[in-house]
Amino acid sequence: MKIEAEWMRGGTSKCWVFETDHLDETRTSLDELLPRLFGSPDSRQIDGVGGATSTTSKAMILRRPAEDDVDVEFTFAQVGIEEVAVDWGSNCGNCSAVVGLYAIEKGWVVPSGDNTRIVTRNTNTGQIIIQRVATPAGALPIVPDAQMPGVAFPGYRVGLGFQDPAGKTTGKLLPTGEATDTILAGGTRWNVSMVDAGAPVVIVRAEELGLNTARYDSWVAGVELQLETLDHIRRQAAVRMGLAQTIAEAARAIPKLAIVASPTQSDPGCDVNVMMLSMGKPHPALAITGSIALTLAARTPGTVLNSITGDTPRSTLRLRTPAGVIETWSEERDGSLLVGVDRTARTIATTIIHLPEALGSAVEAPLASATQ
Repeated sequence: MKIEAEWMRGGTSKCWVFETDHLDETRTSLDELLPRLFGSPDSRQIDGVGGATSTTSKAMILRRPAEDDVDVEFTFAQVGIEEVAVDWGSNCGNCSAVVGLYAIEKGWVVPSGDNTRIVTRNTNTGQIIIQRVATPAGALPIVPDAQMPGVAFPGYRVGLGFQDPAGKTTGKLLPTGEATDTILAGGTRWNVSMVDAGAPVVIVRAEELGLNTARYDSWVAGVELQLETLDHIRRQAAVRMGLAQTIAEAARAIPKLAIVASPTQSDPGCDVNVMMLSMGKPHPALAITGSIALTLAARTPGTVLNSITGDTPRSTLRLRTPAGVIETWSEERDGSLLVGVDRTARTIATTIIHLPEALGSAVEAPLASATQ
């Protein structure tokens, strides 16, 4: 059995892009199929197409819905690396940037004007994301030329506008009803904010972790010494936010955890320093869905982040990440709030993935009997 797929970069992530119809032909559960295709469980994913990191062990599954108001519907899958598991609990903002580009390259959407508008819906969260792909003179540039922090080479520019993103997973921007809560972990009480916008995120101040806020480049080493405590905070937050019944049942991908601090006076190029954890490890850049949550947290009085950024209204928020500064934007349009960020995307390869024999033999038997 063979499966058509595209290998694409979206923002600072890479993902395998599948069409729903192609995966349906395998007649295999995606919770079984995707880990085997990616080569899990194996820290190297050596016998599969996974990249052995949380930012490269991802899949996007696309389809063209019948509804006229949505151009493309997509589902995100975070594929486990050292375990046979698929997390369907959240979306990936970086990988979302491939959806509009894929739709144009496949002819699902015809370019129009200097920026082509594609309405997409993420099925994990129900989130509508308005994508704007740069198409000068009504076509994709022959050579992609848009740059972004954290990526060495250019891609096609894609703007992602999350429409009314608050509460898409839990039903409320502040799932506990409080802007700030206290969580006990490692014998210490931590003041945190739990926010649901784009993705559920729990926010912790760097000072409470003992990190040197004057030396952002030293955070990784300090964070790695406290991963167990941070995961305990994150799992407790999952229960508080209604994402899991018990700490043990909390998923690895959600909620995300962000560590924040005020920028130093010698670093005026950002509004806040951020380090986010992804699948239990420091993220090399920033989850875009997480940046949407941080943007709304900054706008919400009483949150940990609002205490840093202040109550002054702002149309943009500059977030320093290990890969550089990411700028998010907010705007009111047609009675809706759009919170967004600009990314780049590029198709790396168009390929055929061979279904492993262990799965293929189980799939081919019923197919053979059905044709007899």
